[in-house]
Amino acid sequence: MNPFDMMKVYGRVAEIYRLRLGEAVSAYGVAMRGAASAFAAACRPQDPASAWRDTVSYTFDAAQRSLIFWDTMRQRGNNWIAHEKAGKPPLLAFDYETIADARTFARPANYALVRILPPAGVTLDPDKRPFLIIDPRAGHGPGIGGFKADSEVGFAMKAGHAVYMVIFFPEPVPGQTLADVSLAEAEFVRIVRGRHPTCDKPVVMGNCQGGWAAMLVAALDPDNVGPIVVNGAPMSYWAGNDAENPMRYAGGVLGGAWTASLAADLGGGVFDGAYLVDNFEYLNPANTYFGKYYTLYSRIDTEPARFLEFERWWGGYFLMNREEIKWIVENLFVGNKLAAGKAEWAPGKTFDLKAVRSPIIVFASLGDNITPPQQAINWVADLYPTTQALKNAGQVVVGLMHQSVGHLGIFVSGAVARREHAQIVDLIEHVEGLAPGLYGMTIEEDHSGAEVKYDVTLTELRVEDLAVLQKYSRKDEIPFEVVANVSQVNARAYETFVHPVLSAVVTPEMGRALRAVHPLRLARWGLSDLNPFLAALAPFAEFARGQRTPRNEDGPHVAAEHFLATAINAGFDFYRQTRDATVETEFFRLYGTLAMLDPDLTAPTTPAIVEQSPVEVASALASLREGGFTDAAVRVALLAQKRGGGQQRLSILKQIRELVGHEVGLLALPADDAQAIIRRQSIIVEHAPDEALATLPALLPTPEARVHLLTLLDRLLANIAFGPDVNDVVADVKRVLAEGPAGQGAEGQVIPFPSYAGLSV
Repeated sequence: MNPFDMMKVYGRVAEIYRLRLGEAVSAYGVAMRGAASAFAAACRPQDPASAWRDTVSYTFDAAQRSLIFWDTMRQRGNNWIAHEKAGKPPLLAFDYETIADARTFARPANYALVRILPPAGVTLDPDKRPFLIIDPRAGHGPGIGGFKADSEVGFAMKAGHAVYMVIFFPEPVPGQTLADVSLAEAEFVRIVRGRHPTCDKPVVMGNCQGGWAAMLVAALDPDNVGPIVVNGAPMSYWAGNDAENPMRYAGGVLGGAWTASLAADLGGGVFDGAYLVDNFEYLNPANTYFGKYYTLYSRIDTEPARFLEFERWWGGYFLMNREEIKWIVENLFVGNKLAAGKAEWAPGKTFDLKAVRSPIIVFASLGDNITPPQQAINWVADLYPTTQALKNAGQVVVGLMHQSVGHLGIFVSGAVARREHAQIVDLIEHVEGLAPGLYGMTIEEDHSGAEVKYDVTLTELRVEDLAVLQKYSRKDEIPFEVVANVSQVNARAYETFVHPVLSAVVTPEMGRALRAVHPLRLARWGLSDLNPFLAALAPFAEFARGQRTPRNEDGPHVAAEHFLATAINAGFDFYRQTRDATVETEFFRLYGTLAMLDPDLTAPTTPAIVEQSPVEVASALASLREGGFTDAAVRVALLAQKRGGGQQRLSILKQIRELVGHEVGLLALPADDAQAIIRRQSIIVEHAPDEALATLPALLPTPEARVHLLTLLDRLLANIAFGPDVNDVVADVKRVLAEGPAGQGAEGQVIPFPSYAGLSV
């Protein structure tokens, strides 16, 4: 690569390192000064009697809190043991029935398809397309998409959609691969479609790593997959911003993919998902080792139920085959091969994301430090480097960005489910009617009534605008190519010299024993009724719950407690910030230096620009005068969208569908045929907007057809307050149809255009 480019990255990283250390020190100082000030304010002079009462009440309260806290930890351990004994079923808030078990397939995998049973009071609409939700297999078990009533599952069913989920079992089928999993999920899609033959193709929704799984399925079987929703899904693994996304350096720090193979070999050929959970907890040690437990202690009267509910899911660790985790790490985490079209699912066969024809909705968050927005969306620019390339491919991508929620909040937050996921479900029925392009989705709230009402605005964007997510440039991804190369060397050395020895020495039984004493599991079964020191705690804790004594929340003892908690949290945060800054600096120092030694490394690998087929453009333009009423109506809508700057409101799209949708004709067509019309007319409007308007009369050869179109337009104008751009388009359409040549009858005779008051401009 160009040494000057890398030197610029060096300089920026070094400056960021200095700034981050300064910020870490400053943040620690601010936290401690604030806590000290609060402590000083609480330490006002007290008379001896008040001080004594304060001390006694705080001591009794602390004893009660401690009993209840440790009893809650005991319950967590007991819940974990019970969940393990039950076979770790999905933690869904809904009942379900199994439809298909992939363990019985010709190429078996430890996956199953289940149908979510609608709860009381929810009625499903048989005419609405079904949803298929794929949860992540990233260490935890399935169920996060339906963890609560207010969830992706809940709001899809409230909207009348049948909902299916892809679940998986704790242990993989011996020998299964990622290809087996993807083929099984593709078969699930076909099964769901077969169960709803009168509906459009099913929506496939993927959470986190279930997002790229959904994209793999769509690439394997694009003919059966409807709109795709990917929530917090990492697709472009090298992407991110310096000083913000430390997890992307993990592969380089560990030397590549060989560590995953080592972990699997130590597990007797099975990879323990607890290692992946460890990686998540590594990101925020303050919360992992202190924060969540202090929150439980400080809110001991209200927090235990929420704590135990979440820990049931967080503490379920699932396994993968060695081949599975090796493929994931080499092709995705370290190799970043998916967007480049280099991820093979069989010899000579790769997952080609350009084969995906369905509209894609991408939901990401600026507050997500596990899947930052760059990793969730940059694959679009990798596949389609320009806006025209995206449109040329006929692809629709809608991006929704949350401003602050963390990674898990994308899936489990009730507020996010009520706001974002409910609107995504609402948009599904309209997204296939969008012209090819990139759209930004924003949600507006109306608080004027008793209930909050939402509306969605879709604004057409440019692919080039995605660069705004990068604070600097994507040149800092170049060293990751070096990581991929180093990983290959290390992996070959490991497979040659270490793997044969460990695979012969470590038996499956030894692997199970090592998994049992993994710190994350040990912390659960060790704090359960298996521990004799906690087994007899329950009655004492129950007595403490019934005899709670209030403490003085404004007293010096509570202030001292908060001061100590703040100091511990701030200390962990200071450690995290300095650790991340050091890791990032050393990463670029090592791999950046290696990158400068390779002159061929110039930019992240991306596929060639998808050029519009000249034949396709010529064919579309040759059909300017071909088509019928539906083509004409779609063309007018696209002309109005183009003239109006590409902004559309979901509430208006709903009104349009209600007022004229069935008369336009798109809704009566299969989704593929409807999209073909939209695609053809969008090419015409994109390349020849003036000719598209002028040739409208040829698409409406009869007076009745023209009058019908104008009647629909008048109906829309009478009921919807469009902007001046749309009104101008309608005026132009009326003028063209009034001035255009009369249509030709069945035998070539001229049909005179009738008088129609609505034709006057």
